Amino acid sequence: MGRYVTQRLALAGVTLVLVSIIVFTLLRVLVPLVYGDAVDIIVSEYGRSDPELVKELKDEYGLSGNLPLQYLEWVGGILRGDLGESLFNGRSVSGEMRSRLAVSFELGLIGLVTGVLMSVPMGIAAAVLQNRWPDYALRSIAILIDAMPGFWLAILIITFGSLWFNWAPPLNFKYLHEDPIAHIQIMAMPALLIGLTPSGSLVRLVRTQMLEVLRQDYIRTAQAKGLPSRTVVFTHAFRNSLLPVVTVVGLSLPGLMAGTAIFESIFSLPGMGQYLVSSVGNLDYPVIMSTNIIFAVLIVLSNLAVDISYTFIDPRVRY
Repeated sequence: MGRYVTQRLALAGVTLVLVSIIVFTLLRVLVPLVYGDAVDIIVSEYGRSDPELVKELKDEYGLSGNLPLQYLEWVGGILRGDLGESLFNGRSVSGEMRSRLAVSFELGLIGLVTGVLMSVPMGIAAAVLQNRWPDYALRSIAILIDAMPGFWLAILIITFGSLWFNWAPPLNFKYLHEDPIAHIQIMAMPALLIGLTPSGSLVRLVRTQMLEVLRQDYIRTAQAKGLPSRTVVFTHAFRNSLLPVVTVVGLSLPGLMAGTAIFESIFSLPGMGQYLVSSVGNLDYPVIMSTNIIFAVLIVLSNLAVDISYTFIDPRVRY
């Protein structure tokens, strides 16, 4: 196991280097060719065209010199925990990321747990009651969930909540350590809606995997021995159908975090998604590049955690 983890970490390092090169090339080479240089845009907003000011700002933000040197300075800053400063407000990107990453991670994690708690029992019930009315009802609900985007539901809830019940989501965000009750009230609705995003697909996946396992010979043997249905379903069938489910669930967390931008904008949450969207509009290179690297790290770590979890779920898996 230790050797496997070491190999995967080495592969993860190579992957992150390639991602960093791609991100750097896109934002420092291709984007300026299409939209113009961010520093030139900042200077032009003040109605000035001062080459010395442009040079001074580029030196300050590490945008001067040849591209390989810029890349090495940027990577060196990441390794030191210094993600640079925002081009538009001068704030430390590292400081902003610490608080915003916590909000997005909490939102994505609660949403993922909520989605799993809703979809797994539905998928098991649909498989056990195959071709009966609960199966048809649960599959219809799963399709309905997939057909209704979460952000669309969020807009409907806010619109009709304000019109019919005089309700609107709080605008002043409170962290958990500041006001736990207010924090839960703020996070509950967006987390529930984010949890709906993967639920429909998870219901169908769990049902499909359960049906495949329930047709195996060892399941029929367990039933023939007179084991209770609950033992057959949860001890033998469900555990052996977990590998594909764990793969999808484990890789969903980074995706949910990356997809929280719309919900953070709708519910006024100070997360990474909202930070990234505002930075893209301003061509704020340090923020955009740092956010992409953080999401890449989360994806790599999620892949590693999923692979390691296989050994605990299925004793046949060995590394």
